Amino acid sequence: MEKMTFPPIYDKNSKVLILGSFPSVKSRENDFYYQHPQNRFWKLLEKLLDKKVPKDNNKKIKFLLENNIALYDAIESCEIKGSSDSSIELEKPADLTPILETADISAIFTNGKKAYDICRKKMDLDVKIISKPSTSPANAQYSLDRLVENWQDILEYLK
Repeated sequence: MEKMTFPPIYDKNSKVLILGSFPSVKSRENDFYYQHPQNRFWKLLEKLLDKKVPKDNNKKIKFLLENNIALYDAIESCEIKGSSDSSIELEKPADLTPILETADISAIFTNGKKAYDICRKKMDLDVKIISKPSTSPANAQYSLDRLVENWQDILEYLK
């Protein structure tokens, strides 16, 4: 059973929560979100916000908070083979209560279908949940430009 090893990123000013499914092998090894070199998450935020994302993880946390973005994963623990969402079994949903009680989250954006399904089927949420295509390299049908186009509406919730 793999367990989520790093905490959510949020503060009282967070307006949107981005939820992935479960950290990849690279992210678990590096103890931080979206650490696979081919994952487009950080590049996506850079293009959407028109701001350079720092390389340092502590500075990435500051970057997210300065832009009112909370970040976490929908699954706290699960059985998983490698990094594949399709192999996830026995998932235990993450507890979003601390985030939702601290911040005035207007919408949850899910990075991929698995996170969306967990939110819909296993969590009792009173917040709008918006499904977005995954930034994972496994989602090769989406170019970075197409991801940017699809994720564009997150900007409305960050105002």
